Amino acid sequence: MQPKISNQKNVLGGKLKSCSFDPLTGAFRDGFCLYSPQDNGLHIVAAKVTKEFLAWNKARGNDLITPQPQWQFPGLQPGDWWCICMGVWLKSKEAGCGVYLKLESCHEKMLDYVSLEELKDWEYK
Repeated sequence: MQPKISNQKNVLGGKLKSCSFDPLTGAFRDGFCLYSPQDNGLHIVAAKVTKEFLAWNKARGNDLITPQPQWQFPGLQPGDWWCICMGVWLKSKEAGCGVYLKLESCHEKMLDYVSLEELKDWEYK
């Protein structure tokens, strides 16, 4: 069951804003990085993907470049905004491939894992 967008907050405490409609992102393919207990991957991080990030993630076995129409996945290109998994974002930072964030589109659940101060260091400007 898809959670209601209107009930979701971002890391700044405001209403959760969309991450991307082109490409259409989100665990529910609705454009939002919603939190849901059914989403085991925690796709709550609104990230601007880079060539380095995409290559790193593909090398780890998660190909975000190749289109997968059966999953409504268009394949990503550097510069696309995408809801990525919380754990993937944390690991990408450790690997030197961290990506910048759209904080108004990052779900407040991220604050269970990282401080707002650290998130602001990664804010896309």
